[in-house]
Amino acid sequence: MSSNKIVVIALGGNAISPSGNCDIHEEFSRTRKSMKSIIASYVANDYKIVITHGNGPQVGNELQRVELAKGIVPDVPLGVLVAETQGSIGYMIEQSLQNELAKSNYNLQVITVLTQVLIDFNDKDNRKPKKFIGQYFSKADAQELSEKNNWDVKEASSKGWRRIVPSPKPIEIINHKLISNLLRENAIVIACGGGGIPVYIDEKGRYEGFDAVIDKDLASAVLAKNILADELIILTAVDNVYLNFGKENQKMLEKITLREAKYYYNNGEFPDGSMGPKILSAIKFLESGGKKVVITSIENSKNTFEKNSGTIITKE
Repeated sequence: MSSNKIVVIALGGNAISPSGNCDIHEEFSRTRKSMKSIIASYVANDYKIVITHGNGPQVGNELQRVELAKGIVPDVPLGVLVAETQGSIGYMIEQSLQNELAKSNYNLQVITVLTQVLIDFNDKDNRKPKKFIGQYFSKADAQELSEKNNWDVKEASSKGWRRIVPSPKPIEIINHKLISNLLRENAIVIACGGGGIPVYIDEKGRYEGFDAVIDKDLASAVLAKNILADELIILTAVDNVYLNFGKENQKMLEKITLREAKYYYNNGEFPDGSMGPKILSAIKFLESGGKKVVITSIENSKNTFEKNSGTIITKE
């Protein structure tokens, strides 16, 4: 079977570094595993592929390094750190994919595009801290760091507390026409790393950076819309989406419709710091013309293609 479908595969930063504190060797190892499943499923079936990725753990660690080095070396703002992690994680994905492609005798080019994403500077919600970044801490350690370093912190999950930073809504992927051109040349494109670099247009019509981290899944949905993708695959830390996750009455979702996804989302089933943005991204993508969304883990992604596993969301 072959296909000319366009797929956007969103690789979570937490999927690469589940604890938020993995060393680079472990991150490379997890990335290589994810590339194997992408090749076996989507490259083998002639999809045109864009890979996006998160950077929550990585950019949080970079920001903490900057703060620890304060007064020793010049500061680097958060927006620039997003660009830096786009490059470093993009390199890791690009090299891992190149090596796996060569091993499987595929002669395809892979390219990482440092991607800028347009936001609305005047949206006051853009300045509200809500995006988790960095490592997990105990409540006591998180509160100590908050007081010491002027951090905003919040309980992330049963794993612990994390730092939160502003997270503006993505409006448009500035580089989307270039990405479409690269797909037509049969390149595999890595884009929108860490949700993309947030930028706005100032009063003189110039692009200016904004210190925040855009949600990777929301940016991926906008990119998928901009390039007319058929499918959106969101790879995260769990095999499936659940209702009442972590409770005794939790229920695994396998196949649901857009209508059901909207119902569950509007009824508060999915928290903002976890599955919420993923479900919202699925809703926005399907409403904009997309055909299929799958949410699953890296480990289960091959089964997603072969056996329709994971949580599959379609219009009907």
